[in-house]
This record gives sequence, C-alpha cells and structure tokens, in this order.
Amino acid sequence: MKNRIVKVVALKAPISRVWRAISDYKEFGQWFRVDLDGPFEPGALSTGKMTFPGYEHYPWRATIERMEPERLMSFSWHDFDERSGLDVAEQATMLVEFRLEPTAEGTRLTITESGFEVLPDPRRLEVLRDNTEGWNIQAEQLIAYVE
Repeated sequence: MKNRIVKVVALKAPISRVWRAISDYKEFGQWFRVDLDGPFEPGALSTGKMTFPGYEHYPWRATIERMEPERLMSFSWHDFDERSGLDVAEQATMLVEFRLEPTAEGTRLTITESGFEVLPDPRRLEVLRDNTEGWNIQAEQLIAYVE
C-alpha cells in the first residue's frame, strides 16, 4: 500500500525566490493559506490556524525538522481528525519535505509527504486521498505566488 505522496513541481522562478516562499513563515502563510504564529526554525514548534476556505477551524501544528537554505525544508505536522476527539497535539504526525533543485527554467521542487502508515484504515486512505488533492492545490498556489 502506498504510504507517501510525491509531487514534483516545475517553477519558472529562481531557487532563491522559491526558498523564500517556503522558508519564510509569512510568505508560506500567504500561498499555503495558514496564519502562523512565528518564524520557522529547526527544532521549533510552529503553530497557527488554517485560513484555506472550508478549513478555517483546522489548527496548524508542526515541528520544523530541517532547513538547509535553497536545498531542503522539512516539517512534521499533525493529522487533524475532528472525529477522534483528541487534541491536535495528540494526533499522529506525517513528514513533509520540500526539496529544491535548480533547472535551466528555474526550480524543480519535490514535495514528499510520508508516514501515513501510522494512521489506521480507513483513515489512512482518506488522508492519502485528501492530502494528494491538497498538494495539487497547494502546488498551483505556490506556482501563482512565485511566478
């Protein structure tokens, strides 16, 4: 069973521009549609709330794992299953990685989300489906934002 999502995005923007869009919490918040409480720093907890239409009641809670300028940004974020009755901090986490590579046209960004095996069925299938669709939407928003 598939337990990861991989999305490759070709951006007509320099790697420095794409890096800023994913590593600066204010810029990330604009295109990702999340209101974040503070800057991204490796090892730090990032909190806030989603502003994406229909998801405004969803909390954002992630631990910034790695920040390697113009190369890699990663975080572990919490699944939010409203039906579980658990606080978001008690819910399972998935790892999201943004890998940047320069290309002749700009930047190749590979977004990988992994760790879905910690979720029980049928929740796992639901989250994989929803997050695959979500990354397709977020990739389009990022393209529009940096280009």
